[in-house]
Amino acid sequence: MSSRASKSALQRLVEQLKLQVGVERIKVSQAAAELQQYCIVSAGSNPLLESRSCALP
Repeated sequence: MSSRASKSALQRLVEQLKLQVGVERIKVSQAAAELQQYCIVSAGSNPLLESRSCALP
């Protein structure tokens, strides 16, 4: 890998890491509990089976 390509790759890596620092993280157990609660609440409705008209703004 050339010096220029290596520098470019490192710059992309630094930018990606900067983006990841700002991401809010939650525990897997909390995410699973929230997903389970959503599934329980939404069990009676299936938007793919309901007939709705599409309206574009």
